[in-house]
Amino acid sequence: MTYGGISNLPSGSSYCCYNMATESTREIRENALEIKFEVDPETAARIRQRARSLFTADPWAAGPHADEYQTSTLYFDTEDYKVYQRKGSYRRAKHRVRRYGAADLVFLERKLRTPDLVSKRRTTVRCDDLPLLTAGPHDAKWEGRWFQERLRLRKLGVVCQVIYRRTARVGMTDYGPFRLTIDEDLRASATNAPEFHETEGIRMTEKAIVEMKFRAVMPTLLKQVVEEFALRPARVSKYRLAIEAARPEVVASIASEITAAKAPNA
Repeated sequence: MTYGGISNLPSGSSYCCYNMATESTREIRENALEIKFEVDPETAARIRQRARSLFTADPWAAGPHADEYQTSTLYFDTEDYKVYQRKGSYRRAKHRVRRYGAADLVFLERKLRTPDLVSKRRTTVRCDDLPLLTAGPHDAKWEGRWFQERLRLRKLGVVCQVIYRRTARVGMTDYGPFRLTIDEDLRASATNAPEFHETEGIRMTEKAIVEMKFRAVMPTLLKQVVEEFALRPARVSKYRLAIEAARPEVVASIASEITAAKAPNA
């Protein structure tokens, strides 16, 4: 079974980049590091070819090399875009709904980043249940109740959808699993509804985003890729790229506010 080739996802995997904590809905990546790189399409193709010779295909992926799938994500923000502006506690956490391929199960996720830890709280619900996120208080037994409550407390709503094609290769070291992904053809569309749309979207960037995820120490083989292709870490956010592409009026308004605040006698 694969992300891209089934309507539903199994509950387990022979490869998992997260440690499961006591709650079945919570996953913590302990002492994990994530490093991103922006590369041109030609370099992305060369990295993909090299990665296929070094690492194992993601066990849930599909395609000719069994390492590809489409990812769709709904991102949440406040009315004044505190997440985009990285204001206060909104700087560290992102709330999103992620879907792989055409699966009828989706993941409600809160990704929390601190200097020493990247963690995720993640729950699976049916795609048809997403409208419940904006409904009134729901049955306490619903798996997505915690996410609904977080959205309410943080005053978060859907602001955009991001779609891209991913290549994923994985491996294992004494410290645990590691992962290399290449995200291409990144497209964004503005939306305020908690549902996925079939839309072409607006291209966010001409570049590909390469991401390496590992624990404690970068594996030698990942170092080899970094050195071979002279990769330099980049501070890049798919969410911020999406807002800049799909909601330019928001970016312009924020820029005007910043300019006005800096002006004399403001």
